[in-house]
Amino acid sequence: MMMRGGRSLVSSPPAFSNDAKKLLVCTSNTVSVFSTATGLQITSLEGHTALVTSVVVVPPSSPAAKVLCYCWTASLDGTIRYWDFSVPELMKTIDIRVPIFNMVIPSFLDIPAEDKGKHRDLFAYVFTEDTKETQEKTKALRRQIRKCNLSKSRLVGRLILGETKKPEVLTVSPSGKFFGIRNKCKLRIWKVPDQGSEHAAVRKITLHHTKKITVIAFHPTQRVIAAGDVTGRILTWRGFGNIAFAGNNGVEKQKLINIQEDKPGVRDNDDADSCTTWHWHSAEVNVLSFSSDGAYLYSGGKEGVLVVWQLDTGKKKFLPRIGSPLLYFIDSPDPTLSAISCADNQIHLLKMPSMGILKTISGIKTPCCCPEMCKGLGNGIAFDQTAGLVALRTENYCIQFYSLFDDRGISEVQVCERNHQPGDDVTVIVTAVALSVDGSLMSTSEVKLAEEGIGGLVCLKFWQAGSQNKEFSLSTIVYEPHRDAGISAVTFHPSGNMVVSSSFGGDFKIWRCNNDIIQSDQMHQNFSWTCHAVGSYKKRPMTAAAFSADGSVLAVAAETLITLWNPYKNVLLAVLGDTLTPIVNLSFLGKSDNLAAASCGSNPQLSVWSMSKLSLSWSYKLRIEAVASAVDSSSFAALALLPESSSETTFKGRDGVILLYNATNPVPTAIWSVKKAMGGALGFLQVNPSSVEEVDGKTPEVLLAYMNGDHEYVVFDPYCKDAHEVSISQKEGLSALELKGQGGQYGYASIYGELPEFSEKRPETPWVPSFPSERPWETIFSGSSHNLPPLTNLCSAFLESLLEKRTAAVE
Repeated sequence: MMMRGGRSLVSSPPAFSNDAKKLLVCTSNTVSVFSTATGLQITSLEGHTALVTSVVVVPPSSPAAKVLCYCWTASLDGTIRYWDFSVPELMKTIDIRVPIFNMVIPSFLDIPAEDKGKHRDLFAYVFTEDTKETQEKTKALRRQIRKCNLSKSRLVGRLILGETKKPEVLTVSPSGKFFGIRNKCKLRIWKVPDQGSEHAAVRKITLHHTKKITVIAFHPTQRVIAAGDVTGRILTWRGFGNIAFAGNNGVEKQKLINIQEDKPGVRDNDDADSCTTWHWHSAEVNVLSFSSDGAYLYSGGKEGVLVVWQLDTGKKKFLPRIGSPLLYFIDSPDPTLSAISCADNQIHLLKMPSMGILKTISGIKTPCCCPEMCKGLGNGIAFDQTAGLVALRTENYCIQFYSLFDDRGISEVQVCERNHQPGDDVTVIVTAVALSVDGSLMSTSEVKLAEEGIGGLVCLKFWQAGSQNKEFSLSTIVYEPHRDAGISAVTFHPSGNMVVSSSFGGDFKIWRCNNDIIQSDQMHQNFSWTCHAVGSYKKRPMTAAAFSADGSVLAVAAETLITLWNPYKNVLLAVLGDTLTPIVNLSFLGKSDNLAAASCGSNPQLSVWSMSKLSLSWSYKLRIEAVASAVDSSSFAALALLPESSSETTFKGRDGVILLYNATNPVPTAIWSVKKAMGGALGFLQVNPSSVEEVDGKTPEVLLAYMNGDHEYVVFDPYCKDAHEVSISQKEGLSALELKGQGGQYGYASIYGELPEFSEKRPETPWVPSFPSERPWETIFSGSSHNLPPLTNLCSAFLESLLEKRTAAVE
């Protein structure tokens, strides 16, 4: 067992507890229970062995029963489980032996008054995969809607309500009388039969549309259903099923059929009174939900805007700039509280009806999509070894700081001032992020992509941490630090006051920090960075860089060579070996005199070089994705990608291995096979012994974190023979994050000492030194649109930059 995290919070819709004080979220093969008051995780339901696809909270049978905390969960492992999530405790397990993609339980919602208090069987409707008789049936119809008797722990005979090519989402009406699915351009709606017999006939109808339907929602009290399609339209059918779902009286049904009345908007003589269409969204609709009183309809999609429609008038109200496509909208039993799930792995708790965001449950951000031309410039991940945090780039031009021990987001730093909207074309790529050893300083590099061959800009930025935890402020901007060439690597000196940036243009630059205390209405520290030295080697592209543990040696890769420099005097000390392909990663191995180098290409290689002998110690022909070294030892870990042939046979689908080495020994001390290694990262973390439980009488001082290409991660003790679970004191961890800087010295104080007390108010216009570009028109229009100066000022500055100034007057 290991400490796992980084799971998706938005793989399935969450569910509120009956008192709305808890939110149950499907997270991989567990269900995490969060407090709606604090947004922090309280507990988790563990027992499923595959992805949990549904969670259904048992509603209270009386107002006094709101304190009860029971729920049903379904999973791809083929089991349905019943929990008391207040303890938490598993109460019952039903194994139907087929994967369950979705589950609804209408019986909870439709209980006749005369049946209350009576014992009746509880039925669920599940979307499953038919794993049998695959030779007789086409693979196109292997997904089935089945009925399950939860009271008797079995599926209902061979009753199959419907079959589809792929699993769809089952949606149940708030009244519990209907449930339905979307299937391409059709809506299929079933009427839930009476609970008297499990074999009662189930009637259904089909509604048609001309476009692919993406989401559906039932009205809470009326026979109304809404659907959203791929074009952004919202259709509302009223009076659906008046004929098919009528009583068994054939005469009455015949009368309904004979009535020749106009059905505006209804296609193909569907069983509905009318169909109306609304259109605001520019892309597909992902979210539809009626309010509990049925007066409003909530919709959302790719634009990251929640729209509230008033059904009677069609008037709209908006919650804009959420920043990510919406996936789910969930109402709670408390009418003043709702939740929306977003594609960036965040859940926002909303105060209704004002729709203000109260709390945000922040999961780890998913990897951002990069254009093909920018692939291979790094995965944009950096580890803060002392605080147990990871910094990673996001799609909205931010750097997210995520706690690996507490499995929650800490903060976000806006790197690029852009009005990012979901679905916009990528115009800026954050190519690198680096942190100082103590995590108090950060450097980022970004590339503004050229549009139709015009423009393009490389930018290097330096950041300093504020008094609050991981709230960074910009200190220095350098435009085009290496002319037009892109930056290949950025790394900090161990002392933190020096940074090296290498470029594909054939040079590297060493930047020094000049920190001054500026006297003004308040006293604050100002960090500015200037170029200290420039180096190159035979005009070769510089592809990687690293400082030694004491900072006395700088190693820079010049394609296939390793050059060693004195960073203070900018003197070339030595040149090492010649690899077959360009080196993309350099790392000094702790306090030893060894250097690890990883090269990529047709002949990839992992090699270890001895600094005392200036020669190659050993090497392997491996394709390395990441390298991490422990600070206080000579151990290091390498993430290697496996060939496709071996990953399918020997390692059972796992595409990578983590190799733990001692620098002097080519035989790995430990090997772990992993999945999704492409785009992964490794990092050693220093932990506080008082916050880690002992394993076999020993307290691990260093842990190894592996983050895969989907930003899921595991943290474990690499030196323990048995993979025990790493337990961190949650309470102490959270309090340490909130009180960071009060109990001990961190960040600035750990290097330069405590500053005198000063006011927390910041100047309105902080001064940020910058080095201008030779092409000023590249940066004139940068920034948020509402902060731009008047258009007349911009045009004059732009035109002046294009004109040549003459010193002599023309007669």
